[in-house]
Amino acid sequence: MAYPYDPATVEAKWQQTWLDAGLDQTSLEQTSTDQKKPKFYALSMFPYPSGSLHMGHVRNYTITDVIARWKRMQGYRILHPMGWDAFGLPAENAAIDRGVHPAQWTYQNIAQMKAQLQKLGLSLDWEREVATCAPDYYRWTQWIFLQMFQAGLAYQKESAVNWDPIDHTVLANEQVDAQGKSWRSGAKVEKRLLKQWFLKITDYAEQLLQDLDKLTGWPDRVKTMQENWIGKSTGAEVVFTTATGAELPVFTTRPDTLWGATFMVLAPEHPLVESLTTPAQEKLVTAYQIAAAARSEVDRMAEDKEKTGVWTGSYALNPVNGAQVPIWIADYVLMGYGTGAIMAVPAHDQRDFEFAKKFGLEIKVVVQPPDQNLDGATMDAAYAGTGVMVNSAALDGAIAGKNPGQSVDLAVQWLEANHKGKGTVTYRLRDWLISRQRYWGAPIPIIHCPECGAVPVTDADLPVTLPEDIELTGRGASPLTQLASWLNVPCPSCGTPAKRETDTMDTFIDSSWYFLRFTDAQNHQRAFEPSQANDWMPVDQYVGGIEHAILHLLYSRFFTKVLRDRGLLNFDEPFQRLLTQGMVQGLTYLNPNRTDKDRWIPSHLVDPANPVDPQTGEPLQRLYATMSKSKGNGVAPEDVLAKYGADTARMFVLFKAPPEKDLEWDDADVEGQFRFLHRVWRLVGDFVEAKEVQGGTGQKEVQGGTGRYREVEEEEGKKEGKPEQEKQEKKLRAAIHRAIKEISLDLEGDYQFNTAISELMKLSNAIAEAGNQPRMKTTATYAEGIETLILLLAPFAPHIAEELWQSIGKSGSVHFQPWLTWDEAALVADEINLVIQVLGKTRGTIVVPADSTKEELETYAKASDIAQRHIGEKTIKKVIVVPGKLVNFVIA
Repeated sequence: MAYPYDPATVEAKWQQTWLDAGLDQTSLEQTSTDQKKPKFYALSMFPYPSGSLHMGHVRNYTITDVIARWKRMQGYRILHPMGWDAFGLPAENAAIDRGVHPAQWTYQNIAQMKAQLQKLGLSLDWEREVATCAPDYYRWTQWIFLQMFQAGLAYQKESAVNWDPIDHTVLANEQVDAQGKSWRSGAKVEKRLLKQWFLKITDYAEQLLQDLDKLTGWPDRVKTMQENWIGKSTGAEVVFTTATGAELPVFTTRPDTLWGATFMVLAPEHPLVESLTTPAQEKLVTAYQIAAAARSEVDRMAEDKEKTGVWTGSYALNPVNGAQVPIWIADYVLMGYGTGAIMAVPAHDQRDFEFAKKFGLEIKVVVQPPDQNLDGATMDAAYAGTGVMVNSAALDGAIAGKNPGQSVDLAVQWLEANHKGKGTVTYRLRDWLISRQRYWGAPIPIIHCPECGAVPVTDADLPVTLPEDIELTGRGASPLTQLASWLNVPCPSCGTPAKRETDTMDTFIDSSWYFLRFTDAQNHQRAFEPSQANDWMPVDQYVGGIEHAILHLLYSRFFTKVLRDRGLLNFDEPFQRLLTQGMVQGLTYLNPNRTDKDRWIPSHLVDPANPVDPQTGEPLQRLYATMSKSKGNGVAPEDVLAKYGADTARMFVLFKAPPEKDLEWDDADVEGQFRFLHRVWRLVGDFVEAKEVQGGTGQKEVQGGTGRYREVEEEEGKKEGKPEQEKQEKKLRAAIHRAIKEISLDLEGDYQFNTAISELMKLSNAIAEAGNQPRMKTTATYAEGIETLILLLAPFAPHIAEELWQSIGKSGSVHFQPWLTWDEAALVADEINLVIQVLGKTRGTIVVPADSTKEELETYAKASDIAQRHIGEKTIKKVIVVPGKLVNFVIA
């Protein structure tokens, strides 16, 4: 072409052209003809609007965009939207720090990030953009909450929260540091009971577990994580009773060891602790409860933590043998798990064993291993293996185990027959606590009436909007509790003066249904039209980080099943295929001699040739780590786009590593992709010039005798060179169709974009090599190669592909051209490169007819200069021929 490749100019031109034409609007694909096309819903996990894109965003959205563009070329109608997960604590904290309203901060960030996204050339339908903090979105979030409330799935109960005693406010878990202190005030955080809202996700535990088998397009790792989080356990529920008749139900997966239970342990916050504590133990128990309340759940559950506890002074009766067992409290039992009470079998549970040893409690063996005779008084550790039941009454002699007919099965039968307990199933999964005592979230649409109780806001009064005339300080109760004009309202049912619910919803609520809103984002009458959602859903390809494997993905599955049961959806699962892309890592420098936050040395302060700490002069460790501000190893996307352009950035993040693997940023590899696009530009430009020379206004005229002679001579040359040209064309055509096949297979499988781009480079090289041959640039095969290269490049580097498509005289967007199919006949080679080996070591290659027999291949190989040079007069003991690949000589 007559002008050089300038990414900034080309990309700005086509981004504006696509925007003006509405090229990526889903509405363009809603004609009656298009409705007959298969649908494809491509979705990236939408971002929190922090204000700036990072390279992880670039990788995520580029992956999804390539898939969407490729599927469009395959003939699918495409839904590829984008939005903003915009509520949450970070925006509230940022607003407090800057003295602005969270809405102002959030929408500024959205505008900035949207502009950055648009510079990537993503084929997003911005007409369907949503922001979860917008009233026209959270109106429907509140409506879905009310659907759950009506279904009995939303309820309120007391639950422990993190309480800052200085700021007098509730803290999220992430606001409590590793020492259990408030991030803002530095106060030691306490646990307090508050009435909070929950969703009964446990009602769907079994469905969520069983339907994992339907998710054949999900990574096994993610499904395993969800399975473990749901945590199904089969066992028995047994009730211990106290001397006063109080019942203490426990769940155990090993009811066969009940005869070995020698004490009980309750969570310090168990509601019966107070009544069970004797006067003599009251001070110790109270002090222990206060200390336990200051510890995080992670700290309390740590396996290596020293066991602590206090006896309540009371006893319970073991239901299987009537033995009195002391009741203790200990922080390794949590009220939120199971019943908040456990039976302790120290002989066969290591945690219970360590507790019993420390406090001198009885250890009773009920499972004897083969060829041993354990004694609880002399054991060094708990025994959790197989064996034979002993000291267990009716179970004595049974094989200890969970298989049918073994001890667990027999124990359940005995408990049920003797009315001492029953077989049951429990789940590790707990109901979802959605209350947040913060401002920047969707208000829970409930009104508390002294006469009627909790009353839902009517649909007509949605949304319950956040008041704007509030003061955010980060201290004290939520500002929603202090604004009387917002707080005080009449009861919708009886008109009695009442108060609004002041808790807002967990932001995971917002992201648990956004994919449904995208299917009908402009609907002002409903959250979505079921016909639209059922048409586009489920999402065909979902792309996001592995960090969302449990919460977001599990909650989205839960919401989908609830809305299905409410008659709004006709499918079970929201996401057909899931791709969890790897992290983007940057070159990082670490001073191992420093333990403070400054141990990470920003890359721009380090000389790569002599990596030392600029402050201390100490040598630095050099490694790759996930890009982050704290490590100072990030690469700003805007800098990359300014220097190289979006197409180069896209090509790099796709080429550097398979999408599910971590990617190590390397400026040299970015340069490599930049050079490759320049080569493609020149290749197409040379082709265009050759066309102009051959015909049209740029055709060269042949004048005079000398010119005529040259023309005749050239024609004769064409005749003489025809067999060679046909050979070159066949070789090029094979390269063309090999590229189509390999790239198509790379995309159809596990989205191996890196190898697909490698195939693009091979095709480019093949075209360039062919172009060096006389008259090849004017052949139909060469033109096919150029067109193929542009079409195959289009999903990966959309701007340059569009420009080159127009430059070769094509009309219409390259992105609406059909995806190419390969011709198997073109892949059948006339000749092959035969590898010559001597004693298994490759010595060179020769070109031979592709249809050669084994005998002919051996003959060609023996006669080759390679064999003559490396074998000479030596004796050939054996010849190994692999047809189509190699000949290996075994010599003496």
